[in-house]
Amino acid sequence: MSVKTTPAMVKELRERTQAGMSDCKNALDEAGGDMDKAVEVILKKGIVKAAARAGKVAAEGEVRTQVASDGKRGTIIEVNCQTDFVARGEDFRTFVGNVLGVAATLDAGADLGSKPYPNSSSSIDAYRQEMVAKTGENTVIRRWDVIKAQANGLVHSYIHMGGKLGVLLSVSAPSSAALTDKAFLEFIDNTAMQIAAMSPLVVGKEQISDKEIAKQKEIYEAQMKEEKAAGTLKAPEASWPKIVDGKVAKWFTEVTLLGQDSVTTPGSTIDKLRQELSKTLGGDVKLDGFLRFGVGDGIDKKTDDLAAEVAKMTAG
Repeated sequence: MSVKTTPAMVKELRERTQAGMSDCKNALDEAGGDMDKAVEVILKKGIVKAAARAGKVAAEGEVRTQVASDGKRGTIIEVNCQTDFVARGEDFRTFVGNVLGVAATLDAGADLGSKPYPNSSSSIDAYRQEMVAKTGENTVIRRWDVIKAQANGLVHSYIHMGGKLGVLLSVSAPSSAALTDKAFLEFIDNTAMQIAAMSPLVVGKEQISDKEIAKQKEIYEAQMKEEKAAGTLKAPEASWPKIVDGKVAKWFTEVTLLGQDSVTTPGSTIDKLRQELSKTLGGDVKLDGFLRFGVGDGIDKKTDDLAAEVAKMTAG
């Protein structure tokens, strides 16, 4: 029994195959609305060489960075696949490097997938689909971004665990000579490691909006009401605003890079270390911004219950 082709079905097929809208509609019509058969129609006609594997979560992969030779610009990219085995393969790693090389020539937000793949007649996205066909795994260029240095600054890169996590940090120095100072270089390397380890959201609290602060206060107030109802909070309600302000101040030390306790210098915050270095160098050292990518951040990875699978297979 055939099913009438709907715009939603065309959209889904396009997402799985990257084929044109009319090709997707025709394939669905030919397949009687059967999505998997429509994918086969697209592949058999050679409209595309590979289709995304529905339900296959691409949460492994690599984060890689590239900093320009003058240190003024850094590019970071995350490319995902389904297994660590493929992520460690030469083909995948070459793909990541080539795509990063193209991204390093573009402005942030450009359509990376439409650009020519190096030494190929294919676009990056078409070549990615060929990778899917070759490896049998979904491969996704999940995200990429660019950060630039100020006039008297540089961009520093830090890669952790062989590409499982990457950081780009933009820092300004008080003078051009300070850019090569040993203490300055040690500070920015340690700060990049801090970002990797402690996952700050912003550099300083001035980057947190009033709306976000108000939301955090609401959360703390709601928590205190729960504690009051449970009998675990004895403080009178008149004192709650002051308590909430204290909790927000503590929150700032967790989510801001400058407010965090240093992981390399116990007893000091990042801002305290920055101020001390500024005095040594005779001018202000500024942390201008950062980018932090972790492989699979925010992706819900499916975890298989092996015992349940075995029981299911042997049932009956």
